[in-house]
Amino acid sequence: MESSSATAGVSTRREATRQKLYEAAVTLIAEQGFSATTVDEIAERAGVAKGTVYYNFASKSVLFEELLRHGVGLLTASLREAAESTARAGGGKVDALDAMIRAGLVFIDRYPSFTQLYVAELWRTNRAWQSTLMVVRQQAVAVVEGVLREGVENGEFSDEIDVPLTASALVGMVLVAALDWQSFQPERSLDDVHAALSRLLQGRVSGRKG
Repeated sequence: MESSSATAGVSTRREATRQKLYEAAVTLIAEQGFSATTVDEIAERAGVAKGTVYYNFASKSVLFEELLRHGVGLLTASLREAAESTARAGGGKVDALDAMIRAGLVFIDRYPSFTQLYVAELWRTNRAWQSTLMVVRQQAVAVVEGVLREGVENGEFSDEIDVPLTASALVGMVLVAALDWQSFQPERSLDDVHAALSRLLQGRVSGRKG
């Protein structure tokens, strides 16, 4: 029992250290770019020794790759929980998508530096972690695809919907709208931005009711 507790304690401390490194790295890289950010700066910002960085990650590139996995993993989990909570409450698939839009906005509001970095990296094609980025992106989009497919199957959505493209469009809408909100319209509240995107989702941009 003592050995198990000690192991758990070491694991918890290591995870806490990795979290500090993720936060330091994402802030610095968002501020000055990947190439300009050094391991020394990451260690200093995280408040740890340089050797601690290499103990947890083989290189700066590996740290960044794991950062992408970690951040998009958190986003994916929040989207999935929003969909599942809506289902438990008896809501429909439109309700689930609306809840996922809000969950995405909440995530972006909480992790703005990561979101800026993630969106920027989506447009690059020469990175060593490009394949990892595509995999984790698809994990997030797949959650939305699943809700759309279920909606088509139960008749809530038209069977003419292009599920993969629509899912990508919804995720992209939230990312771009949220970044625009934070950069150019920071006076808006999260509720205000969610309400605007919710109207888009429900096809009421033209002012039609229902």
